[in-house]
Amino acid sequence: MSGQFFVINLREYIDNKDSPLIAENKLDKLLSCYSCPLNPDVEHFFKHNAVEFTRKDQSVTYLVFCQSNHNEADFVGYFSLSVKPVSINSSTISKTMARKLDRISTFDEKNGTYTASAYLIAQLGKNFAIPKERCISGDVLLEFAHDIISQAKYLLGGVIEFLECEDNEKLMKFYARNGFRFFNSRMTQGENSHKLNQLLKFIK
Repeated sequence: MSGQFFVINLREYIDNKDSPLIAENKLDKLLSCYSCPLNPDVEHFFKHNAVEFTRKDQSVTYLVFCQSNHNEADFVGYFSLSVKPVSINSSTISKTMARKLDRISTFDEKNGTYTASAYLIAQLGKNFAIPKERCISGDVLLEFAHDIISQAKYLLGGVIEFLECEDNEKLMKFYARNGFRFFNSRMTQGENSHKLNQLLKFIK
């Protein structure tokens, strides 16, 4: 991993009791300067939900920065992680994956599904408000998320990470290149209902 990037847990701003006003001002600035036009949902979550979800322990958001040449840091992206139960239909996975799931999940013979606890990459988004030449790649941003999950695995156990993404060929190829495999899809609720693909990866 390149040394120019570093990650800060959003809690460091929220829980800053030494200089709460300074921390709040910095956080407000970060929230206002984030832009992700390719995925409005990712932008909306960061600006309107990330702080509250972290406070309530629903998920934890991590901020990724890049050290610039002027002793300043650009906010290049973020990701949010959580722990969720995941249900996996046995008909959509390989026999090798099924054997791995047998060890750490509950199998419902009636429905043919495995249920297990897993690490969820709930959000992942680059900041398009900064110049293109200073942007982070999606691969590096995802690697940072995986590093945090690997640390959690070392401390707590668990072998699965998963995520949901738009039914988009480019996104599917991106996640496949990073070791994720399709296992299901679902329709979102609400007026603008749309399809989300669910992908998983076994943590090494």
